[in-house]
Amino acid sequence: MEIEVVSGGGSKSVATVNVSPSSTVGDIKQQLFKLKKAPYVQRQSLRSEPKGKALADSKTVQSLGLTNGAKLYYKDLGPQIGWKTVFLVEYAGPLIVYLWLYQRPWLFYGTIPADAKVQPVVHWAAICWSVHYVKRLLETLFVHRFSHATMPLRNLFKNSSYYWLFAMYVAYHINHPWYTAPSLFQSYIGLAIFALCELGNLSIHLALRNLRPAGTTVRKIPEPTGNTFTALFNMVSCPNYTYEIGSWIGFTIMTKCLPAGLFAFAGAYQMTVWALGKHRAYKKEFPNYPKNRKAIIPFVL
Repeated sequence: MEIEVVSGGGSKSVATVNVSPSSTVGDIKQQLFKLKKAPYVQRQSLRSEPKGKALADSKTVQSLGLTNGAKLYYKDLGPQIGWKTVFLVEYAGPLIVYLWLYQRPWLFYGTIPADAKVQPVVHWAAICWSVHYVKRLLETLFVHRFSHATMPLRNLFKNSSYYWLFAMYVAYHINHPWYTAPSLFQSYIGLAIFALCELGNLSIHLALRNLRPAGTTVRKIPEPTGNTFTALFNMVSCPNYTYEIGSWIGFTIMTKCLPAGLFAFAGAYQMTVWALGKHRAYKKEFPNYPKNRKAIIPFVL
């Protein structure tokens, strides 16, 4: 059986490949690469329609209903980079930048007055920030299982800019010699919220990891486990984002820092967009998906 691979909305033939009913989209991509008609597999996207959704590598010719002479539409996704690499760069940057400014380098603060005291909450903030990003780095290495091996290289610069620059903005204000700390009571409240939400976020990530066996792209409906923090699955589809937002709200309360609040708001907006998308995908994929769940905020959104 022959299938023609075309590009440019069908105006240009890329190659004609020989397939069997059991051949997968991944096999076709490998053929295109071996024929030198396309770059490495992770950079290729194949669709059954010019503007359709990219086909999963595991889909077979038979499952797609392709017959002899059928067409697949090819798109070059551009240079790719591993998800894990992107995450490691994204998360290592804010950790390094924050701890550098925590030292009050002269490049940012000039000569520090001898009587400038460092408030206790400044140390707490540095510890909390470090805990958060060290946790993220360790999760990237040992917890997260990615459904896609790579992402566009341009995302590395876009995502890293967001994290690195916000880290510098927040750290500059909290570590400034004239930073004014809130009351100890307020800082304790914020610290408690931050700590609880970090534990909740980790608990959700571990629960999500166990939903997908290693080396597979299996998808299941997330459910609470024996861990109390995962009970939030009963109310929202993406409790990891709920806890993440809670962490940064707690950090903002603890430090009474406007840039930290702006960082929390920006993150909350983006995570809400992601959560709504995932919530819709869950409901579409699983007919028996719990109807009482919201996307990210219990009972609200």
